[in-house]
Amino acid sequence: MGAAEARLFAREGAKVVIGDVLDDEGRQTEAAINEFGGECLYVALDVTSEKSWASAVAETVNRFGKLDILVNNAGVVSRVPLEDLDVDEWDRVMDINSKGVFLGTKAAIPEMRRSGGGSIVNISSISGIAGQSYVSAVYNASKGAVRIFTKSTAIQYASEGIRANSIHPGPIDTPMTAFRQGDPQAVADSIGRIPLGRNGIPDDVAYGVLYLASDESSFVTGSELVIDGGFIAQ
Repeated sequence: MGAAEARLFAREGAKVVIGDVLDDEGRQTEAAINEFGGECLYVALDVTSEKSWASAVAETVNRFGKLDILVNNAGVVSRVPLEDLDVDEWDRVMDINSKGVFLGTKAAIPEMRRSGGGSIVNISSISGIAGQSYVSAVYNASKGAVRIFTKSTAIQYASEGIRANSIHPGPIDTPMTAFRQGDPQAVADSIGRIPLGRNGIPDDVAYGVLYLASDESSFVTGSELVIDGGFIAQ
């Protein structure tokens, strides 16, 4: 989803910085965006490291002069049943999915303040709103934390022109959900729970991110945008 978001932002004229621990994939996305005429910089980023975030923000400002938008997109899934869940797995998921959002937000806000405002878009999940049997409780907990953290950020920084909103995707066809793709029955069951009758694709989410990052959503903060084909409306 992050790659789709970066491509869309670049097509819309944004100067894009992407970060990951997957250097090869990150540089491939950077090259692809620059080849079609966009402007993209890849930086090595471990979202669980405060030092890594500080470096990524500094590189962004050094290259482009300011920081207007932050999309906290990094995430991992877990399907370990609650009684089999150990502390290491709990910490792994919470560190990436929740602490990463906190550290990214903390690092970005001072630069947004210097720019006169900004927009933070945090990728949560429908799992941050309702429980599901097919993911681990730690995944639900981590995404629920992102949901309420976003609202707190929005309230605290609204007076400075910094907005914060969360996006809650349903089933999206990405490598993270590939565990279902090899099981035709699991795919059928998933689609059967979606009123629109299909899984989402990364661009479905990317357009929502673009809206919340843009001036078109200037009166939107502390909100949650559900992109799930109607899954949790039932």
